[in-house]
Amino acid sequence: MTLLERLNQDMKQALKNKEKDRLAVIRMVKSSLQNEAIKKGGELSEGDEMQVLTREVKQRKDSLQEFKNANRDDLAEKTEQELEIIQAYLPEQLTDEELEQIIINTINEVGATSKQDMGKVMSAVMPKVKGQADGSKVNKLVMNHLQ
Repeated sequence: MTLLERLNQDMKQALKNKEKDRLAVIRMVKSSLQNEAIKKGGELSEGDEMQVLTREVKQRKDSLQEFKNANRDDLAEKTEQELEIIQAYLPEQLTDEELEQIIINTINEVGATSKQDMGKVMSAVMPKVKGQADGSKVNKLVMNHLQ
């Protein structure tokens, strides 16, 4: 089942169950996917879909941090709920140990030895963990290993 089919199915279920918040988030995600397809001029690959979902998650995380800094608990709670709904469509996230192993293997593959090799390592790691790990988390782990 493709992501759009799953979204349509979940949208129908949310309509039946009268889950307004869930329905709104699903519609928003579906809209983002359709906009991306229009921008690309055709069907989206699975990687493109994951990129859109990851972008939506990142936007929510950034907003969540801003709401918490501004003591807007009402908006922070709503954003956390949206985040949970969107993350349900992402592939299962890598554990810290799995991510650590991928980073170590990649550092050995590219022969990185210092912080100057950060770009090489990141450009090699990110395609391997696309949609399965947060970019900022990957960045921190790579930085720790290159020090």
